Amino acid sequence: MVLYNIRQVRLVFHYNGWIELDGKRLSHDEVEEITRMAPETIRRFGGEFALSFGDCQARDHFGICPGPSPKGAFVCNGAVRFPIEPYPVPQTLADAICMAVKLRSDEGITALSGGVDSSLVAVLAQRECLAVGLAGSHDLMRAQHAAKLFNLSCTSVVITRPEIEVALPQVVNAIPIKDPVNTSIALTQYFIARGAHELGYERILTGQGADELFGGYARYLTTKTLADDLIRDVAALEMQVIRDQSVAALHDTYLSMPYMDIRVVRAALAIPAEEKVKDGERKVPLRRVAEQYMPEELAGYGKKAMQYGSGIWGELKKLARKNGYKTSVQDYIDQILRVEHGH
Repeated sequence: MVLYNIRQVRLVFHYNGWIELDGKRLSHDEVEEITRMAPETIRRFGGEFALSFGDCQARDHFGICPGPSPKGAFVCNGAVRFPIEPYPVPQTLADAICMAVKLRSDEGITALSGGVDSSLVAVLAQRECLAVGLAGSHDLMRAQHAAKLFNLSCTSVVITRPEIEVALPQVVNAIPIKDPVNTSIALTQYFIARGAHELGYERILTGQGADELFGGYARYLTTKTLADDLIRDVAALEMQVIRDQSVAALHDTYLSMPYMDIRVVRAALAIPAEEKVKDGERKVPLRRVAEQYMPEELAGYGKKAMQYGSGIWGELKKLARKNGYKTSVQDYIDQILRVEHGH
């Protein structure tokens, strides 16, 4: 069935992000030609993209790239014509991660915190790195340690309390879920994005998704429902992506997420939950891959979550107390929203 006839018509064509087909990165001209001559091929597009031409839009499978259309769908005149479901050749987890990083590392900067997630991306991408945190914070020190081991340049962005206070209203207004956890994570992302923009980068390679896919949270060590918890947390990644990309957009940047590559996601989901968290160790499969590229000391390191490692969570609590909210960061956030919206 012919979906529409655009072969003889030159339409306004535009896309953000990047696109691959069966593991091959496509140029802008190749994407435009495929779109014009064989639009049904869009069904197999991989990558991180939001594509539009005429009255049609398409967006990558997991919706990593922000855009107006639903994730993983090809839409024309407001109706979904077909899903976007790339099916790359199945790979081992190690090969999938290497391919995912390779496809993304032609440009951009790597957000490095010194944990196994971002360190593996950094060592595979071999690009300049960026670390953010309060002076003397855990993440700044660990990031520089990792960058030195990998012989990579790493710019440290030292955050101050006044900067956090200024950024807070912008961040709270940008994110969909306005609670303390999401706000503190988004604040960290805000300064990563600002730093990348100031260094002249648009794409930021990150480690998002690794904790959920491989079992990285401390609570996984004690839960009695590990498999169910992992399923729930992977499903929640969509809202995290929206949060992080919304903040990145404040500085005209976007996050590129190798662990959210469809190859990596499928390889990770095929691993039983009990193989991801065992013998008191989290993210076991990811650490075994990382050991191939870095010292065991770094591959096995258990890092704090970004809002703690950067020191931002502690500063957010101090700001709440300074503004009269001694026991509730949520009340402080709510007050910011009331002020911003004139209530």
